Amino acid sequence: MNILKELKKLKCGKVDTIKLKDYTTYKVGGTATLISPKDVNSLINVLKFLQENNIKYKILGNGSNLIFNNSGYDGVVIRLDEFNALDVKGNTIKVEAGYSLMKLALKMCRLGYTGMEFATGIPGTIGGAVYMNAGAYKSDMGYIVKSVKVLTPDYKIKTILNKDLDFHYRTSFFQKNPGYICLEATIVLRKGDKDVIMEIVDERKKRRLETQPLEYPSAGSVFRNPEGDFAGRLIEEIGYKGKSIGGAQVSQKHANFIINSGNATGEDIKKLIFEIQEKVKDAYNIELKVEQEFVE
Repeated sequence: MNILKELKKLKCGKVDTIKLKDYTTYKVGGTATLISPKDVNSLINVLKFLQENNIKYKILGNGSNLIFNNSGYDGVVIRLDEFNALDVKGNTIKVEAGYSLMKLALKMCRLGYTGMEFATGIPGTIGGAVYMNAGAYKSDMGYIVKSVKVLTPDYKIKTILNKDLDFHYRTSFFQKNPGYICLEATIVLRKGDKDVIMEIVDERKKRRLETQPLEYPSAGSVFRNPEGDFAGRLIEEIGYKGKSIGGAQVSQKHANFIINSGNATGEDIKKLIFEIQEKVKDAYNIELKVEQEFVE
């Protein structure tokens, strides 16, 4: 079956063959078939077609936490970039899954609302941020999301409240229930002092530039911090700052970042991640948990 041709016949949105390295912040990955459904009904039609034909799929946000192989992805990548509506009513925001988290956070901070300062440096989409429970500076999506509108595995649309979304450190209901797709989030913030909020945002941006390798492709923190410690410290202690495999390198600036120093493959990054895990386990008997996702 020619999947590209069959998807085009559905007339559910833009279909293309892409290079995944153009759609991920690590800038790695081979070719894949991509579809951007134009609305919820189109998304449902695409999912039904894929299920009926036993074709695997991956929902792609900003590709800021995914590691694809250079051999490509032999399923269909679904991008919800058409799901980008935003409705702001005072401190309550309804925002669709494809909207940029960073863009929303900056917008709300500039309007003088507090609660999203942590997200001004996280390059994901709302859907991806909810899925991962993205966070920084001791805050995360779990503190601000009131509810999420989802598409269930049996193609029903329902709303799940915060208390049932199982938000914990870098995890949520969605990781344990992969058939559910985030369509829209309702976020509630608090009114604050705009000058104070922007001062915090600017100070953190300055600190990020100084301490993170933002000049290279990466996907942010590779490992979750173990309780009472820092993954970066442990990686430095085993002497892995600057360690390379192929084009993948542990950043000299921040040891919990792996960068693509040039022509890295997804396989290079994975090898380096597994090696670090093994060395930290040997040295400290600590299992470092990966924040990023390997897509096979």
